[in-house]
Amino acid sequence: MKIDFLNESFIRNPFPAYKQVREKDPVYRFLLPNGLYAWIVTRHEDAIAVFRDSRFITTPPHVMDITKPTGPIHKEIMSRNLLSVSPADHRRLRRLVQKAFTPRMVEKLRGRIVDIANELLDKVQHKEEMNLIEDYAFPLPIIVICEMLGVPFKDQDQFRKWSDTIMESVNNPQLAEQSEQVMSAFVDYLRGLIAEKRNHLQDDLISDLIRVEEDGDVLSEEEMYALVFVLIIAGHETTVNLIGNGMLALLEHSDQREKLQSQPELIHSAVEEMLRYDGPAEVSNIRWATEDVELQGKPVRKGDMLLISLATANRDKEAFEEPDMFDITRETNNHLAFGKGVHFCLGAPLARLEGEIAISTLLQRMPKLRLKKTGRDSLQWRPGMIIRGVKEIPLQF
Repeated sequence: MKIDFLNESFIRNPFPAYKQVREKDPVYRFLLPNGLYAWIVTRHEDAIAVFRDSRFITTPPHVMDITKPTGPIHKEIMSRNLLSVSPADHRRLRRLVQKAFTPRMVEKLRGRIVDIANELLDKVQHKEEMNLIEDYAFPLPIIVICEMLGVPFKDQDQFRKWSDTIMESVNNPQLAEQSEQVMSAFVDYLRGLIAEKRNHLQDDLISDLIRVEEDGDVLSEEEMYALVFVLIIAGHETTVNLIGNGMLALLEHSDQREKLQSQPELIHSAVEEMLRYDGPAEVSNIRWATEDVELQGKPVRKGDMLLISLATANRDKEAFEEPDMFDITRETNNHLAFGKGVHFCLGAPLARLEGEIAISTLLQRMPKLRLKKTGRDSLQWRPGMIIRGVKEIPLQF
């Protein structure tokens, strides 16, 4: 029974180890890759309780006292993003951007997302093979979020390199120095982009944030960088891995794939099942205990770090019937792929719509789609605690 985010076997298939922990020691203390200890919550019921418990906060302790320097400028900026700020700042920042991500606003993007999906598939249709991530799953959401924000699409490849390093370096000391360099480069880029927008306001989300700022709302320069940063990163990472992991599940379960192809109206429940069965985020962002708390008889002390395993909470037999079965017709699906409570993923409606359109369009246009190599053992999974996804999925059609 071991949770090891640097172990290749665990990265490829963490579910057996998670199941052991969930059933034998559901609030489990383990060693992070960076050498620090943290608790990990593995049961569905406990996960929801922690998500809703105000005694566990996402603000790092060193950020609580703003009079203390927190290190390099990029670290200060990243500590002010939506995932890490205090509850009051979180409400204020979320309010500034949430209108762009309501289901009604996102639905307006449907036609454009369909066009993007078809344009990307047009480029590979004649080849009779494709790399799912590089040719389709990555560019689709990055085009969408770049257009929403008003970010030049020509910079998408740079975003991918930055994003990969940042997401894979979480609590990984081997990538710490590289991550700091990438963060600095990203912040420098955002500084220039936002300065340019200030001089030429347009019809996009960054310009809208600048207008709000000018109307007197409190939005510091660092908060502006951090907001745009998290929207770019979170705005595509979730969907890339939803499409990748979701298609892999369909390819490994031919009966479910055939069912979806014969009943395309099942795409909504199919995407929810993909999010539950092998979702794009493996664990929640870190939380800190603000006081001593007892969880399942375990003494979580003030200042302790705590994670929620979304991957195994979504396979809890107490919450889901036959949890290890991939069933796109599953009716009750209270999965936690997007979190719960005040930190429920702002971009969930967009990720769902992009996933539904991307997978439906792919199956419709390439009905004989299959893995170029046999089995998931031939695929390389991305390292890192937060994200869960494959580096590439070669396909033939």
